[in-house]
Amino acid sequence: MRILLVKTSSLGDVIHNLPVVSDLRRCLPEAQIDWCVEEAFAEIPRLHPEVGEIIPVALRRWRKSLIQWSTWSDFGEFKKELSGTYYDAILDTQGLVKSALLARLARGRRYGYAAEVAREPLAARFYDETFVIPPNAHAVERNRWLAAAAFNLPVDLPLNYGIDVPKVNLSWFIGQRYAVLLTATSRDDKLWNEPDWVLVARNLFKRGLIPIFPSGNALERERALRIVAAVPGALVAPPLSLGELACLISKATLVIGVDTGLVHLATALKIPTIALYIASDPALTGVYGTGFFRNLGTPGRAPRVNEVLSAADQGIHGFH
Repeated sequence: MRILLVKTSSLGDVIHNLPVVSDLRRCLPEAQIDWCVEEAFAEIPRLHPEVGEIIPVALRRWRKSLIQWSTWSDFGEFKKELSGTYYDAILDTQGLVKSALLARLARGRRYGYAAEVAREPLAARFYDETFVIPPNAHAVERNRWLAAAAFNLPVDLPLNYGIDVPKVNLSWFIGQRYAVLLTATSRDDKLWNEPDWVLVARNLFKRGLIPIFPSGNALERERALRIVAAVPGALVAPPLSLGELACLISKATLVIGVDTGLVHLATALKIPTIALYIASDPALTGVYGTGFFRNLGTPGRAPRVNEVLSAADQGIHGFH
């Protein structure tokens, strides 16, 4: 049996889909499980050893250059690759028109959310079979329940993200206990105040943890450098790939971050994680796992420093 999963973006959503692979492998041990994913996030499915072929798609890049011949040439190659294999089942756990259209390009029977529960109801028209999955459940469980309905799996399987962290040389930082602080996110209204980051980092240092600040671009690095300048002992991490970030996070004592995909990665790795929500609601898409985690804040009420430090103490002392 050969199965194609379609979950293209964003980073947190892709991480939320990893338990589907674990569920399928547990119940269908002979199946090959492939995955169609946005090229920027292709390293995430690679973290799960049970994922077979990864088919990267470049919708985000192509949208920026629709009039260029190279875009349509790339799309033609992608379409050829996607349709080159017959799948016994194609499962779209994203529920968007774009993901449903990608599922339609593949050959095989297509499964997805029913119109009344899909994120974009029109997507349901492109599936051969649809299922009504409770929309008020966490995204991780919605993905798993959809797979359970499509493949007749048990719904009470233990949650397992299945990540196998790559071995990476972190020679730039050796030997001490540390916390990873994730200050960057895709929207400015999701950012937490820099003075609050400074207070948290100083207090973590007093607790024996080196605060480490990763960054993904020049603007994020400038922010991290400003914070670190006010926190003796803190470090700004060098540029890291997703695989390298996974390795860094997997060895941390604690992770604190704003609404970004990397806090979901930390939770998936069972690292004590505190997620800070300023402009989004964590009820259905907050961090979710089997280790220690806390979702703090709601739209219009940013987490307070004392709340974060209290949760940090629980995570540090409860799990390390």
